[in-house]
Amino acid sequence: MAANFNCDMPQNTITQPHWYSSKTGIYNSIHSPRSLPTDPFLDVVSFIFSHPHDGVLALIDSSSGSSISYSKLLPLVKSMASGLHKMGVSRGDVVLLLLPNSIYYPIVTLSVMYLGAVFTPLNPLSSFDEIRKRVNDCGVSFAFTIPENAKKLEPLGIPIISAPENEKDLKHDCFSCFFNLISGNFVLPQKPVIKQEDTAAILFSSGTTGVSKGVVLTHRNLIAMVELLARFETSKYEYSSSKNVYLAVLPMFHLYGLSLFATGLLSLGSTIVVMRKFDIDETIRVIDKYNVTHFHVVPPILTALTAKAKGVNGSKLQSLRQVGSSAAPLTTKAINDFVQAFPNVDFIQVKTSE
Repeated sequence: MAANFNCDMPQNTITQPHWYSSKTGIYNSIHSPRSLPTDPFLDVVSFIFSHPHDGVLALIDSSSGSSISYSKLLPLVKSMASGLHKMGVSRGDVVLLLLPNSIYYPIVTLSVMYLGAVFTPLNPLSSFDEIRKRVNDCGVSFAFTIPENAKKLEPLGIPIISAPENEKDLKHDCFSCFFNLISGNFVLPQKPVIKQEDTAAILFSSGTTGVSKGVVLTHRNLIAMVELLARFETSKYEYSSSKNVYLAVLPMFHLYGLSLFATGLLSLGSTIVVMRKFDIDETIRVIDKYNVTHFHVVPPILTALTAKAKGVNGSKLQSLRQVGSSAAPLTTKAINDFVQAFPNVDFIQVKTSE
C-alpha cells in the first residue's frame, strides 16, 4: 500500500495512510502486537521446544533421504550439549561453526545455545585469513567444521570437531567424535542458568558498507526473531504449519537461513528438506520428490526458478504453495514474471534496503 501524491496540491491536503505518522515519520504495523515471553530466565532453545505441535519429521537430507524426527531432535540437542560440556565448553564460550548446510547444522547451533555458550557462523569457503580474524575477534575456543577445512583450523590451536552431512557419513572414522556427541546420551549435571539478556550468537554483517562488523545477538533477540519471522508469518494461514515442507537452500550461516531453518520453523513442527548448495535442476527434482510447499529464496534463485518453470513439465512444482524472497529487493519485472509463471503460488517479499 502506498499513498498517491499530487504535486499540484498543497502539502497539508495530502492524504496519508492511517498507519503512517507525519509527525514522527514512523510507519506502524497494521497487525496486532506480538507478545514476547516475560520470564527473564528463558533461553531460545527452551522457547523453541515449548510450543506443542504434531510435526513428525524435522529435517531431511535432500540427497540421501536421511532424516531426523521431532521425537529425537531435542534428545540429540541435549546429548550434544552435555557432551560438549564434558569436553570443556562452558557457558559464555564462543564456538565457531564453519559449516555448510546439513541436517546436523541446527543440532549444533541449538546444542551450543542450550549449554549457554555462544556460536558464531562463518562461510565454510572462507580463507585462512578470514577464519583467523573471526577466531581472534570473537575469542573462539572451539570449532565445528567439515574435514576439508580441518587443515585451515589446525594452525589456530583450537579443538576441532568434524561434522558430517548426513547419517550415512556418520560411519566414517573422521566423524567418530561427532557420532559420540549425538549418540552418547550424555546428561548435563545441571543445566546452566541462562537469561534472555545473555549473548547467544555473534553474527557479522556482509561488509557492503565497509569492513564486516560483528553483531551480538541475545537469547531475547533470537526469541523475538522466532516469534516474528516464523510464528507470526505462518499464523496468517489457515492450514497447519506441521503439514508444511520447506526447502532449505539458503545458507544457515547467514541470518536469513539461520532464522528459519535452524530456529524458527522448528517451533512449528514443519519439515525442512536441506540442500547443501543450490542447483536449479536439483532444486526442481527435490521439490517434486519431497512435495515441498514453501521455498524461501534470494532474487537470483527466484529468477532462475522463473526461467526454468517455462521449460518444465506442467506436472512439476505442483506442490508449491508459497515462495518468499528477501536479502535484496526484486524488480517489478521479476515479480510479475514469477507471478505469471506461478499463478497459484502465494508470493511474499520481505523488503530490506535499496
